[in-house]
Amino acid sequence: MSVSAAAYVTVGGGKKTTGEREFCPRNHGSFDPIDSHHSRLQNPNFGTALTRLLLTPLTRSRTPIIVCGSEPGKKQVEIVYDPEEKLNRLADEVDENTKLSRLTLFSPCKVNVFLRITGKREDGYHDLASLFHVISLGDTIKFSLSPSNSKDYLSTNVPGVPVDDKNLIIRALNLYRKKTETNDFFWIHLDKKVPTGAGLGGGSSNAATALWAANQFSGCLASEKELQEWSGEIGSDIPFFFSHGAAYCRGRGEVVQNIPNALPLDLAMVLIKPPEACSTAEVYKRFSLDKTSSADPLVLLEKISKNGISQDVCINDLEPPAFEVLPSLKKLKQRIQAAGRGQYGAVFMSGSGSTIVGIGSPDPPQFLYDEDDYKDVFISEASFLTRKENQWYAEPPSSTSSFSKEERAEPRG
Repeated sequence: MSVSAAAYVTVGGGKKTTGEREFCPRNHGSFDPIDSHHSRLQNPNFGTALTRLLLTPLTRSRTPIIVCGSEPGKKQVEIVYDPEEKLNRLADEVDENTKLSRLTLFSPCKVNVFLRITGKREDGYHDLASLFHVISLGDTIKFSLSPSNSKDYLSTNVPGVPVDDKNLIIRALNLYRKKTETNDFFWIHLDKKVPTGAGLGGGSSNAATALWAANQFSGCLASEKELQEWSGEIGSDIPFFFSHGAAYCRGRGEVVQNIPNALPLDLAMVLIKPPEACSTAEVYKRFSLDKTSSADPLVLLEKISKNGISQDVCINDLEPPAFEVLPSLKKLKQRIQAAGRGQYGAVFMSGSGSTIVGIGSPDPPQFLYDEDDYKDVFISEASFLTRKENQWYAEPPSSTSSFSKEERAEPRG
């Protein structure tokens, strides 16, 4: 069972005054009212809840309670808990009684409907021209203000995902503090559903979501345009997520042009990713401009606008080098195309791989259920997603489904 959350509360003496915090009046997500450290310390229920928490025996040794100093005269309690254990209820009671501010946001990923590489820049990067579109598969990120004035705390449900400043979430929060000269720190829990190394921009979306969240906690000190511009400093794909969900992106990806009503939001798709990832660096190392498509990206954009998605417009110049890096990925795409004739209007690789996208149906081909070679393949249905201005992406009411090995043991009817 995975660790699901962490809570941080300040206890002990040392009155600290914090000015009243104002929030942006727009609808940016759901959060609890902010209160100052002083108000939390004066809460009469806080001591009782904390005493119960510290005196309750832990049911599992791997569920830690760590008490450490954060400021003179104060102690900081870090609670890492499992959602099904008693400690969870006690930690939530501490959270509620101390009125810690919390914000939960959906962090959706993207696909590249087409991806043209148009040249190599003097700085070593490549210029691209691509139609990016947000889709309904995404992670959930929970943010809460921490009493710490020096560190963010990140937990996640997926082993191996970095929780230090190698993670784009932490880098995004550091960037926001630097740009705005604010001093808010957070505990964050990342519930990850988007596979890593997939070409779906999951990490970039997490970073954009963290910037958006930090801006809400500070009272919207930055405009959307500023967040978009700043985000390019830590990742080329991050600025896209500050579009409305569909955008024509150029440069390294940081030049973002909104494309309204680019594609029907009810157009179904299936995402199929083998357990092997494609290294973006290795894919670009094998990339050659001489082997790219000659299709004009603006013509591709016009065709999609008029006629929708078809196989001839879903061009990805990174497919050939990705298939060199991972030959089995080429075979997988070919088999999906052959098995899905009449089912998918287009089959293509997203980004630098290794996700193959089938447009037109949420159902994967039958051979993925039947053959042991594909027992560890990640499969998820999805649809296109957009957001309204001044609001973050909302998780669709009917969440996308991903299928585990056990769930795929028998074909769906």
